[in-house]
Amino acid sequence: MKLKVIKTEEEYNKALKRLEVVFDSPVDTPEGDEAEIIGLLIEKYEDEHYPIEAPDPIEAIKFRMEQMNMDNKDLAKVIGYKSRVSEIFNHKRKLNLKMIRNLHEKMKIPYESLFADYK
Repeated sequence: MKLKVIKTEEEYNKALKRLEVVFDSPVDTPEGDEAEIIGLLIEKYEDEHYPIEAPDPIEAIKFRMEQMNMDNKDLAKVIGYKSRVSEIFNHKRKLNLKMIRNLHEKMKIPYESLFADYK
């Protein structure tokens, strides 16, 4: 396959098909290098044409709590206020900077997710 920047949906689909063929190629072989380059080209096209927005901060917190088997009491220990958990989850109170820092440091939630605008 001739490698070039993917500009159309047709080129994108061809690149996906070619990647399926060379995907399991050994590293440091021409096919392995081709797979890596095609992957980068596909990623660039997808970032431009199929962007994924940051999740709602509240949904990000709930998702991470589920992953960590946490409940609201555990979250209260992270944000520092037991009474704030329901207010935050019901969108009655916004996260403040201290809460965002604690959520990032203690629960490893990316800042990008916590700073996203929400209602």
